[in-house]
Amino acid sequence: MTPPGLIPDDHDQRFKALIRLFFADFLRLFFAEWTDRFDLSEVEWLETELLPDPPDGARHRLDLVAKLRTREPVTPDHSTDIPSAWLALVHIEVESPDRTTQIKPRLPSYYFHLSERYRTPVLPIVLYLNVGLDGIGVDTVVRSFWELEVLKLQYLYVGLPGLNAEPYMTGDNWLGVALSALMRIPEDRAEELGLAVLRRLSSAPVTDQQRYLLSECFEAYLPIEPGRLAELRGILAAETLGGTSPMQRNKTSYDIGKEVGWQEGRQEGRQEGLRLGQLLALETMLENQFGPLSAETLLALRALPNDALRQLVILVPKSKSLAELGLQTN
Repeated sequence: MTPPGLIPDDHDQRFKALIRLFFADFLRLFFAEWTDRFDLSEVEWLETELLPDPPDGARHRLDLVAKLRTREPVTPDHSTDIPSAWLALVHIEVESPDRTTQIKPRLPSYYFHLSERYRTPVLPIVLYLNVGLDGIGVDTVVRSFWELEVLKLQYLYVGLPGLNAEPYMTGDNWLGVALSALMRIPEDRAEELGLAVLRRLSSAPVTDQQRYLLSECFEAYLPIEPGRLAELRGILAAETLGGTSPMQRNKTSYDIGKEVGWQEGRQEGRQEGLRLGQLLALETMLENQFGPLSAETLLALRALPNDALRQLVILVPKSKSLAELGLQTN
């Protein structure tokens, strides 16, 4: 659980994993009028590293770039008699700073890099975690030479703090239910609404992997104290046959470590929480880079000592295969 205030910078892997898994739900949730114009049956996730000044220039990794077909031409020069050739990119950046001035200057260069590299129309989207703006809308980046507007770039945005949480908590889009923890929640109703969402997520018609990611996100950002979150879990467990709920079985690595550390004051609990958090981050990084991991690869990863896990965090972004990391299994 993140205390009230700014969302920390360790959000990246969590939201990348969520959006990749719930990409169609993300578009339907916030940009429903655009959704029917995409063919969401097949999405290819592209390499996101930029090399602006190779070979020694600064490197930057974009958050998410999806390549998919459209059901209609995007621009006049996109026209063709072959509908299967109508391709587009959806570029999503997830931003935790409490202002837009960090991401906006970078968006034009991202746009031109992607459109030139892939020769494909690009739709830029920014998901703000700490900036509300109008909730959902269109923002503009302008570059001028005196009074002349040399460049004008528009992008879609979602400002989660600018949205009212309750309609999303009770909606049928499960990604929206999870993200509601970052929206506006009346302080005096946070526990009541939080328990209602925990009940919904514990019985949601989703896979175990989906339930884990959704629950982990909601619990991480629900604006209540860790002790009260544990009490809500206890209430939910008491309501469930046998006193054990899917929410308990899928406790997040973040919550395991913090709960044991805070409630029992044991060093081993804190260390175990740190290790579990590191494993979660590594699994997500590896899946983002190399695709779904086999059970054998997961077992090999979890058997590594802590020093090896810390080294992998550094090596993964630079590696081209699981074999390079010593995690390839046959």
